[in-house]
Amino acid sequence: MDKPEATQSDIFRAFLENYRWDGVPHLPYKEEGSAPFKSITRQVLFHDPELRCELRYFEVAPGGYSTLERHQHSHGVMILRGEADVMVGGEVKPVKTHDLVRIPPMTWHRFRTRGEEPMGFLCMVNVERDRPQLPTAEDLETLQADPKIADFLAL
Repeated sequence: MDKPEATQSDIFRAFLENYRWDGVPHLPYKEEGSAPFKSITRQVLFHDPELRCELRYFEVAPGGYSTLERHQHSHGVMILRGEADVMVGGEVKPVKTHDLVRIPPMTWHRFRTRGEEPMGFLCMVNVERDRPQLPTAEDLETLQADPKIADFLAL
C-alpha cells in the first residue's frame, strides 16, 4: 500500500507571531473539568506515526499551571519563553527560556508560571501513549508530606 503524499503544509509550517504557526490549530489544554489546571493552551506542531512522536507547544498564562499528573510515557520539554517552577517527582526547580526538562515515566509533575509573562514550552511525547493518572487523596497526602512540595502544590 502506498503512503499518501505529504502536502506542503505537512512539511513546512511558517512561524507567525505570538507563538502561533500557520495551519496549526490553537486548542484548549484539556477538556474543561477533566482535571485541575489553569490558563493553558496547546498546539500540536507534528503528529507523525513515521516519527513515532508528537511535538506540541503549550503556553501557560501568568498565574497558570498544568495538571498534577503522571503516566507511563516520558516527556522531553524545552522552555521556549518565560519562566516557571516545575515539579518533577520530589524536586521543584525554577526553569527559564531554553532550559530542558525530562519527565520520566510514572513521575508526578506540574508546571506553574512565574512572573507576569506567559511561559511557553515544546513537549515531545510518543504518538501512542497512555492517559494521565491524577493523584488520589493518599498520593496527595504522601506528596504534601514534603514541605517544599506542599508549598508548590498550594494554589
